[in-house]
Amino acid sequence: MTETVPTANVPFALMGLAHPKPERAAELKELLLSFVAPTREEDGALEYHFHEDAADPSTFVFYEVWRSKDHLDRHLSLPHMRDFWDHRMDYLERDLEIRFLSMRSPYPRPLGN
Repeated sequence: MTETVPTANVPFALMGLAHPKPERAAELKELLLSFVAPTREEDGALEYHFHEDAADPSTFVFYEVWRSKDHLDRHLSLPHMRDFWDHRMDYLERDLEIRFLSMRSPYPRPLGN
């Protein structure tokens, strides 16, 4: 029997890669780290993590899980996120690589409406 994962109450996840300009890497790292704590407090934020690639510390990786795409959209509409998006290429060698993910394993905590 095949079970279909319902779209309601399924988290919306993404991962991204950022390749900073070498002369702006430290500045971008601090900026991205400054987003972690306030984002984790946002309504709908289930997971929000910032990483450095272990094999290439000049590559930054972020992983996010949101209660829904609407929650992510609200996050991206916040002034500091719009400002980052508008100025991201000041920091980056090439644009962000973002992959939207379909979560297939059950989320460890029940998701309310």
